[in-house]
Amino acid sequence: MSSRPVKNERDRSVLASSIAAGLAAIGASLCCIGPLVLLTLGVGGTWISNLTALEPYRPIFIGITLLFLFLAFRKLYLIPRQCAPDDACAITPALRNQRIIFWLVSVVLIALLTFPWYGLYFLE
Repeated sequence: MSSRPVKNERDRSVLASSIAAGLAAIGASLCCIGPLVLLTLGVGGTWISNLTALEPYRPIFIGITLLFLFLAFRKLYLIPRQCAPDDACAITPALRNQRIIFWLVSVVLIALLTFPWYGLYFLE
C-alpha cells in the first residue's frame, strides 16, 4: 500500500465513509460477537448472558452502517469523477483498488450484521 497522502476530497470522503461504516458495523455486532470472544477466552456463559446493554442500540448501528455503505457506493459508482489529470482519482488502478476494498469491506460488514441469524449454528 502506498504511503502517498490522499489529495482529492472525493478520496477522503470515500475513506471516511468506509471507516465510519466499519465502526458502525463493529458497534452493531458487539452484542453478538463479544460474548463469543469471551466464551473462547473462558468466561462462563451464565455471566455472559447478562451482557445485553447494547442490544437496544443495534438497529441504530445497523442503520448507520448501511447509510455509510450507501454513501461510499454512491461516491465510487454513481457520482461522476471530477479530478485533475495528476490526482489519484484519475488513475484507473487506484479507482479499481478502491472498489475492490469497498466490496471486501462490504462483505465483512454484511457478515457481521447478519451474525445473529447464522451465529446460532456455531453454538450447536
